[in-house]
Amino acid sequence: MSRRAGMTLLEVLIAVTLVSLLSVAMLYSVQAGLGSVASINRRVDNIRKASGAQRILEQQFAAFMPVVAPCGCAVPDARPQSALFFEGQPTVMRFVSAYSLAESGRGQPKILELFTIPTPDGEGIRLVVNERPYFSPYSAGALCMLSVADPQGGPPVLLFPAPQPSSASFILADRLSSVAFAYQGPMREEPFTHWVPTWISPAALPTAVRIEMTPLPGGGPSRMPLLPFYARIRPNRSANEGLN
Repeated sequence: MSRRAGMTLLEVLIAVTLVSLLSVAMLYSVQAGLGSVASINRRVDNIRKASGAQRILEQQFAAFMPVVAPCGCAVPDARPQSALFFEGQPTVMRFVSAYSLAESGRGQPKILELFTIPTPDGEGIRLVVNERPYFSPYSAGALCMLSVADPQGGPPVLLFPAPQPSSASFILADRLSSVAFAYQGPMREEPFTHWVPTWISPAALPTAVRIEMTPLPGGGPSRMPLLPFYARIRPNRSANEGLN
C-alpha cells in the first residue's frame, strides 16, 4: 500500500501566516506609493497655481496703460482735475491695462483692481482681481478724486473708493497669511531708488511694483513657496494718448 505524505496543521498555519505577512507588506507598499503620488499631485497643482498667478500678473503689467484721467468728473458741480490714474496702497492696487483676463488677453482695456479679502472659512486671506470696463479716461476719472494732503499746502494726492469683491472677482492666490504691495520710486542720490508702501501721486508713476505673499503655515513639504512678484512699469503707449 502507498502512503501519501500530507501537510500537518502546523505547516498550514505557518503558510497562512507567511502569506498574511506578505499581503500586509504589499498593502503598506501600495499605500505608501499612493501617498507619494498624491503628494506629488498636490505639489504639481500648487506649482501650476503659483506659476499661473505669476503669468497673469506679468501679462497685466506688461500691458500697463498710463491714462491721464479727469479725476472728479463723476461728482456734480465738481471741477475735474487731470491726474495719472494709479492707486498704490499696501493691499490695494488700481491701474489700466490692455490685458483682459476675462477675454483671454483680447478685447477692451480694463481697469484692474488688485486687493485682498478674507477666505470664506476665515483661515487666511485671498489675493483677487476685479476687471472694470475701460472706455475712455472718464471711465477712470469716475473712480478718483484729488485731495490736498494738509492745510499747509502739501502736495495733492489721489483718493479712491474701496474695491468690492463680487462673483466675478478672480482669485489669484488663496490661503495666504499676508500680502504686501510695494512701489519703487526714483531718488536724486544713491541708491537712486527707494521702495514705499503707498503711491497715490497724481503727477508720477512708480518705476516698479513688488507683491510679497506669505502662505499659511502647514501644508507639509508639498506646499509651494510663493516667490515675490516684481514688475517694472514700462508703459506701452504715451500717457497723453489716454486723453484721446
